[in-house]
Amino acid sequence: MKRLADCRTVVAGLGLMGGSLAGALRGRCRTVVGVARREATIERAQRLDLIDDGTTDAEVAFRDADIVVLATPVRTIVSQLRSFGPAMPPGCLVLDLGSTKADVLAAMERLPDGVEPLGAHPMCGKETSGVDEADLDLYGGCTFILCPLERTSNAALALGRELVEAVGAEPLVLDGARQDRLVATLSHLPYLLACALVQTADATTSADPAAWTIVAGGYRDTSRVAGCDVRMMLDILGTNREAVLRSAAVFRERFDRLVELIGAGAEEELEAALTGCRDERRRMFP
Repeated sequence: MKRLADCRTVVAGLGLMGGSLAGALRGRCRTVVGVARREATIERAQRLDLIDDGTTDAEVAFRDADIVVLATPVRTIVSQLRSFGPAMPPGCLVLDLGSTKADVLAAMERLPDGVEPLGAHPMCGKETSGVDEADLDLYGGCTFILCPLERTSNAALALGRELVEAVGAEPLVLDGARQDRLVATLSHLPYLLACALVQTADATTSADPAAWTIVAGGYRDTSRVAGCDVRMMLDILGTNREAVLRSAAVFRERFDRLVELIGAGAEEELEAALTGCRDERRRMFP
């Protein structure tokens, strides 16, 4: 396969993730081409110097691609793989930026022979969206999960690693099912907790005008991801349903236990539980 510097790289989807990746790859590839549904998005990406060229015709863009990056919501990625897979040339590396992998990898398995599939999930992002939010440093220092299929060649995986490292991220190769299980707890469950916290604050404090005057960093930090793109999160939760439900069940059990200890006035047990949580958090982030 070609080296990254010689590749025509097509990024389909020019929102926060795709726009940031395209901009970070520009100058490190022969050409970076953006694909978007609206011409205005392409024009904006060009004005922001995120892409070298752009089009609204994905099929045409994919025909001459050395690398295709699908940076759209998960269900859209699956649809794009089905619709445009036949247009991708042999030897083309196809990777996605979707947060869940089971459905994506199943669709990648059906790509034409010769096309090189590689599931991917960068562990970064913001609660904002759109091409105007693109950040060339978004991927710097993040873990970028790569999920090869059995059919993925060593050369394709090596090119995927080169792309990841070119944008400043750290590649981590994982099985797709393992990645879905892990991110259900470490990424998807926190979104649900943030949403529930916002609902609780609305129900219990919004009637008091002093609430938003005294709101503290703890609430802002904990609720931040509730501001994420809803369509993207619906796709994530819908395509990782079972793993999210398992994590949510464990959370409810642990949360209810803490509430029980408070209700019972069991301060020694509560102190021990909270101390254990504090110590574990410090081990996670020394």
